[in-house]
Amino acid sequence: MTYTEDAATAYAWAVLGGRGRLVERVRFEGAGAVLPSRLPVRELARACVGVSSLAAAELLALRNGVPVPAVRVDEAAVATAFVSERHLRIDGRAPTSFAPLSGFWQTSDGWVRTHANYPHHRARLLDALGIADTGPDQTLVGVLAKELASRPALEVQETVYAADGLAVAVTPAPTPATGTGPTPAPAPAPTSDRPALVETRRAGRSSPRLLTPASVPAQGVRVLDLTRVIAGPVATRTLALLGADVLRVDAPRLPEDADAHADTGMGKRSTLLDLAAPGDRRVFEGLLSEADVVVTGYRPGALDRHGLAPDALLARHPGLIVAQLCAWGWSGPWAGRRGFDSLVQAGTGIAAIEATDDGRPGVLPAQALDHGTGYLLAAAVLRALTDRQATGDGRHLRLSLAGTASWLLHGVQPTPVQGHFARDDPAAWLTETESPYGLLRHALPPVHYDGAPANWDRASSRWGSDRPNWA
Repeated sequence: MTYTEDAATAYAWAVLGGRGRLVERVRFEGAGAVLPSRLPVRELARACVGVSSLAAAELLALRNGVPVPAVRVDEAAVATAFVSERHLRIDGRAPTSFAPLSGFWQTSDGWVRTHANYPHHRARLLDALGIADTGPDQTLVGVLAKELASRPALEVQETVYAADGLAVAVTPAPTPATGTGPTPAPAPAPTSDRPALVETRRAGRSSPRLLTPASVPAQGVRVLDLTRVIAGPVATRTLALLGADVLRVDAPRLPEDADAHADTGMGKRSTLLDLAAPGDRRVFEGLLSEADVVVTGYRPGALDRHGLAPDALLARHPGLIVAQLCAWGWSGPWAGRRGFDSLVQAGTGIAAIEATDDGRPGVLPAQALDHGTGYLLAAAVLRALTDRQATGDGRHLRLSLAGTASWLLHGVQPTPVQGHFARDDPAAWLTETESPYGLLRHALPPVHYDGAPANWDRASSRWGSDRPNWA
C-alpha cells in the first residue's frame, strides 16, 4: 500500500532547509509492523531514508536541469537496512554484534550499560573497576557482574569515564507530565535536554568546482571520511552509492572491526594515515585541498589538534562542506564524552521505555540512532551540495545521536501500520557480492528515487588497504 503525507518526513526535510513542496514527491510503500517498538522507530527510519532519497533526487535534478524524479521508499527495504549488521554473512559466517562484556548489568541501585567491543575500551573498563584481565571474556562475565552489583550505577559510570572507558547509568523513562523530557545523561546535568536534530550554518563562500550533468547525484564529489563504527560510515556509504568518491582515512593505531567494515565500507575505499607524521600529514593535506566534503565522527574537539576544527578547515578551504557527528550533542558537560548508540539509548531514557516485563532495560529493534543519524547526515550533505551549486557557500553541519534520540522521544508521532507484515521475510532486500573478505550477503540500500542505483558498484575493500589518492 502506497501512501504520502508523512509528518516526520516533512519535519526532517524542513530542518534540512529543503523546499517545502518537494516533500510531496516522496511516496512510501508500507510493509506492516516492521521495526516493532514502544517508540515510533518505523516512522523515524522511513523519514530518515525518505529525506536522504529526496535530497539525492533534488541534487540530480539540479545537475541535469530536469524535474525532480519521484521518490519511492519501501518500508521493508528500510527495516532490512536498519539492521544491516545483523543480516551480514561473510562466507556464511554471522558476525558477533556485541562482545560478552558489553551490555546491561545490574548495580546496587539500578542498571548500567557498558561498551567493550573494541580491545582498548575493554581494557579500560576492566582496569577502571580493578578487575584483572586473567582470561577470556566468558570467564570474566561473572567477575564483572559481581563487581558491578556491589556499586551504585552513577559511581560505575563516572569511574569508568575517568579511565576513558564506556559505561552509562540507565536513565529512568522520561515523565511526560513534567514537559521537561529526558536528559542526555544522568549526571552531571547537561545544559540542554533537547539537542537539535540538525545544526547548519553557511560559511566560506568561494568558487568551488561546479557539478556538471551526471547519471547519479554525487558523481565526481570527493568525500574524506573520518568516521568509525556505524552512523558516520552509513552516511558515507550512502554518498558512495550515489556516486561520490569516498576515501575513508583512519589512524594505523586504531584498527576497525573487520566485520563492521565489511558492512559499512560498501562503495568506498579505505586508507591509513598518521596525521602526526609529517609525511602522512602532507598526503592528507593534498587530499583535503581537492575534497568537496569532510565528514568526521569523533568527539567534539578530538581532531582540533590536527588543525581540523571546522572553522580552521573552512578558513583554509572556503566552499568546503564540513559535516560533524558526535554522540551526546554539541553543548553541555557531556558533549565531549565518547558514546555509541547503545549508550545513548541507556542515557536518554530509551532503554527504560523499552524495558522488558521483568524490569530489565530494553533496546530498540535496531541501532536506530546510528542508522537514522547516518541517513540524515547523508541528506544534509546532499542538500549542502545543492545549495553550494547555486551560491558557492561552504557549509558546517552538526548532528548527534542524542539529537536523533530527542526527536524520536519528543517529535516523531506513531502512525497507522500500512501494507503487509514483512519483518520475517527480508530476502527481497538482501543480495550477495564477492569481496576481499569473501562472499558477502548484505542488505541492499534503501535510498531510492526513479533511476536510483540498486546496489553499490564495488564491495568493501579491506580496511586500510587502499592508496591515499582520489580515484
